[in-house]
Amino acid sequence: MQFDVTHGRILREHFGITSKEGQIVIALAGNPNVGKSTVFNALTGLRQHTGNWPGKTVDHAQGTFSYRDKSFLLVDLPGTYSILAHTVEEEIARDFICFGKPDVTVVVLDATSLERNLNLALQVMEITSQVIVCVNLIDEAQKKKISVDFTGLEQELGVPVVATAARQGKGINDLREKVCQVVQGLSQNRPRQVRYSQEIEATLENLLPKIEGLGLGKFLNPRWVALRFLDGDQKLIQNIARHLELQSEKSMIREAKAAQ
Repeated sequence: MQFDVTHGRILREHFGITSKEGQIVIALAGNPNVGKSTVFNALTGLRQHTGNWPGKTVDHAQGTFSYRDKSFLLVDLPGTYSILAHTVEEEIARDFICFGKPDVTVVVLDATSLERNLNLALQVMEITSQVIVCVNLIDEAQKKKISVDFTGLEQELGVPVVATAARQGKGINDLREKVCQVVQGLSQNRPRQVRYSQEIEATLENLLPKIEGLGLGKFLNPRWVALRFLDGDQKLIQNIARHLELQSEKSMIREAKAAQ
């Protein structure tokens, strides 16, 4: 599901993220203590700065790098175990992936704790197909005699999987290359979707046409929105309405300037 580039840039500005024309935006997500910041530093080097998310006391970092004559802006999201928005950090991570419209979301996992970490990856994959799974700390896994079938994992998840040991810089170029492939549409992502009980699936089938009728499918995954409606996530519903208003307002301002 693609999103209008200009609208995506407008909505990212609401999060304090300003990308240049033609710049590819990557969101970096992951549980705490998976080496996400190390991956961020390995990709961006010294080309980064930190600040707070607008209206929040939560820190965020963003940095840039170039690869294959393309410019990339990397946004380091707060470390979270989930994006079901039970905490401020989860709300920020979820809202940026939903409304900031990154071109790619890289989910960093700990190779020594895949079972626990995969929960977040599956949640992100319900929102967007533009996902890459970065299995970090493979050096620690080797020390613990843990073997990971990366090819099998990629087949099961339906998205690219890249193995890294970011502290040693291993796999970082592979990650850059895979980001390029996903952005250019050279990687056919088909994210694995969690199937729920028969009752929930039947309810989703009834909800989906109504959600699509509201036009939400233009910028959000209708199935994911339906699931959140079933959760009764009032904060998300409010945020959807707010970002729709913001998108409309910014679009009108841009059109007015173009007419001058």
